[in-house]
Amino acid sequence: MQKTLPFPTGTDSITGELVPTTATIGTDSTVAVGELVAENAVMVFGQRGCCMCHVVKLLLLGLGVNPTISAVDEGDVAAVIGQLSRISGGGLIEFPVVYVGGKLFGGLERVMATHITGELVPMLKEANALWL
Repeated sequence: MQKTLPFPTGTDSITGELVPTTATIGTDSTVAVGELVAENAVMVFGQRGCCMCHVVKLLLLGLGVNPTISAVDEGDVAAVIGQLSRISGGGLIEFPVVYVGGKLFGGLERVMATHITGELVPMLKEANALWL
């Protein structure tokens, strides 16, 4: 089944408390989100409880894809969108956002449009997210 990942957290080296991974690591502050995108054939980021994110997830599951879902809490939305925008080249990012093969694919509209035109399944096969 699909796995839901909360917004990645790290541990403060001084206090030992859990903190969101928005701290700068070298010159790249997007390590955790970037790793999630790079490590998964299909990665979906969405706000927790968002009906549009649910639609994307159900469509992908219906096609036989097992997407990794990151449900972002309301307080972390701005930080995650900022990180996704940086790793995607600075464009406008809105939830839900889908990455296929480590690259920004788009949101719900793009997923639905490519599904309707028959282009989605070949793209998913190319990204090794779908084998049939």
